Amino acid sequence: MESKDMVFGIHPVEELIKSGKDLEKVFIQSGLRSPQLAAIASYARSKDVVVQYVPLEKLNRLTRKNHQGVVVFVCQISYQVLEEVVPMTYEAGKMPFVVILDHVTDVRNFGAIARTCYAAGVDAIVIPSHGSALINGDAMKTSAGALSLINVCRVDNIKDAIDFMRASGLKVVAFSEKGNKNIWQSDLSGPIALILGSEEDGISEACLKRADEHLVIPMPGDIDSLNVSVAAGIVTFEVVRQRMTTIAI
Repeated sequence: MESKDMVFGIHPVEELIKSGKDLEKVFIQSGLRSPQLAAIASYARSKDVVVQYVPLEKLNRLTRKNHQGVVVFVCQISYQVLEEVVPMTYEAGKMPFVVILDHVTDVRNFGAIARTCYAAGVDAIVIPSHGSALINGDAMKTSAGALSLINVCRVDNIKDAIDFMRASGLKVVAFSEKGNKNIWQSDLSGPIALILGSEEDGISEACLKRADEHLVIPMPGDIDSLNVSVAAGIVTFEVVRQRMTTIAI
């Protein structure tokens, strides 16, 4: 399972930290105590990087080599600051278009969504610091390079991010099979943030409470839900369609 975005062993990880590269996630062996491991964990937390203490077996599955109790995944991209991206979008004379992924954990779904978002002209994808897909080689490959081109903003608290976007004039719209209004019945042409949830748990109640609208994609067939990457394609290009129609008028 080794990949080029994975670094293991105390000294290589320390050198990685000295290089200034962003960390994506840190795995440390449970019950293992050393000043070096404690320093690595402390550094990661200071950068809001997820640190997980896991059994030895988990690390051995990640690499068969001498990991010395620590495996780190390196960021494949540079994260952007949401509070900077939104004002800059307005200043460029554009209406902000943001997609919020509420704990989407599948790397291929994430990559496919990023590809769709880039094609649809999305200004930023917002993800939580904890409980989101790793932006690793698989995600990058599935995105067909889009993850290197689109703004990805990692936030500590999605609820606060939604509050910020609403205060900045964006309409926040959640999409799920439990929505109370049809997607075709809502005005999505202005500054907007779309919320999509994980396939396992959907959108959290806290995010739903903050949404201005909760919409559903009509499905005449017997299936009542879609893969999140497919749903992302439908809703982002509905925004594109409405904006193009508005401009044409």
